[in-house]
Amino acid sequence: MYEYLNGRLVFKAPTHVVLDVGGIGYRIHISLHTYSQIQDNEPCKLYVSFQVKEDAHTLYGFAEEGERRLFEHLISVSGIGPNTGRMILSSITPDEIQSAIINGNVPMIQRIKGIGPKTAQRLVLELQDKLKKQGPDSLISIQRQQSVPEEALTALVMLGFVRVQAEKVLTAISQANPDLTVEALIKEALKKL
Repeated sequence: MYEYLNGRLVFKAPTHVVLDVGGIGYRIHISLHTYSQIQDNEPCKLYVSFQVKEDAHTLYGFAEEGERRLFEHLISVSGIGPNTGRMILSSITPDEIQSAIINGNVPMIQRIKGIGPKTAQRLVLELQDKLKKQGPDSLISIQRQQSVPEEALTALVMLGFVRVQAEKVLTAISQANPDLTVEALIKEALKKL
């Protein structure tokens, strides 16, 4: 529902911040990783995940889009709620979590407070393939302007195609027709995937 909130940081604690956006103060729960990333009393942009439960509507904020994506993957696993997801992201860095899941490093995941052996195994089982498909650099936010093939590749990966296969098809199409738009390139790739 919400992509990000951009405003003035009014209050900052290791567990939450208050962000003034257009005169409205939003209480946003954060991880320790995000806490270490944001500066005091400066304009602040947080990527948000809006979680609705029977008794609460809660915003979770992240300094990086990749951390938010990982959080949403984590809470998609049965038995892991938003607070546990935030605890995981506060215990080790998003890169370490992603690496542990991809490599099946259950002992490292178990070291996180509140994560037992069954939950750690479930995390690996349910997320390993998803995170492998996205590739090792999926947590890196795209700050620069993407080329047409890169943008098409991002779109295909988001549609669920395996990164390596999509990359091969896009490279072949781009070499044959270098002037294609992103939309045309994606349409051609979809015919071959």
